[in-house]
Order: sequence, then C-alpha cells, then structure tokens
Amino acid sequence: MSAERKLVPSSSQTVGPYFHIGLEYLIASAPVPDPATAITIRGRVLDRDGAAVPDAMLEFWSPGCPAGSDAFPQGFRRVVTDFDGAFAVQLTSPLEHSKQNTPHLLVFIFARGLLRHLISRVYFENEKANAADPVLLSVSAERRNTLIARRNGSASFPGT
Repeated sequence: MSAERKLVPSSSQTVGPYFHIGLEYLIASAPVPDPATAITIRGRVLDRDGAAVPDAMLEFWSPGCPAGSDAFPQGFRRVVTDFDGAFAVQLTSPLEHSKQNTPHLLVFIFARGLLRHLISRVYFENEKANAADPVLLSVSAERRNTLIARRNGSASFPGT
C-alpha cells in the first residue's frame, strides 16, 4: 500500500546559475589566441521557448589544436552569456588543425535548470567534409544549419 513518490530535483541539483563575478578569473586567465589563426564566434543561447538565457556558461574546445599551457589547451575558451543570452568568443581556428576529420568546435553548455551540461558542435560553412560528417548528418536537415557558422561579410576563416 505504499504510494509511489516522484522525486523532483532541487535547485542545488541543477547546473548553474553562473554569476559573472565568479567566472571572471576563468575567462581572464585563458590564453589569448594568435591573431593570425584566431576566429570569433558570436551567438545567442535561447531556451526551448525562444527566451534568452542570461546566465549560461559555454566552453569551446577546438579538437586537434596544438597544446597550450597545462591549465588551458590552446583551442579552449570559456565564455558567459549577457542579459540577452548573447556571447562572443575568440579562439584558435580548428580549420588548419583538422587533418583527419571535419573541422569543428565542441561546445559544452552549462545553464540553470539543466541536470547535465549539453554538448553541441560548431561547423563551418563551405567545408566539403561537412557532407560526410556522421554527427552533422545525424541532425535533421531542417535543424542542421543551426550548427554551421557563417562568415561575417567578406571576412574569411583562417586556413581557408
């Protein structure tokens, strides 16, 4: 005669919120990428209803980049979103280091309300290898373009 209870996670069991003051040292201490091979990725973090997530933290990893310091690999950056859910991060381009697979960035997304971080990728437009990438092809065709970074104006990605 025991009633089945559904356990609901408390706020202490979720990821975030992240406060800018507590993250400043992590962002400031990451190595600055070489301007000759650096790219800037800009975007917004939105929840499923399309509302901005103002306190998310994103980690960007550039697979295949040469090693940096012991604390931070060269292709690693961490950034937080602003009040509108927007972010901009400058990091080493994976395009010249991706010899064996499709050039991409790994993105880990941490935000309040998540029990676990989310993992995504950023691909680059006009990369021939995108057409055969198994991860990119596993995303539905109508959502695939949300993972592809586009050049801003006439700028080009280093290594292309």
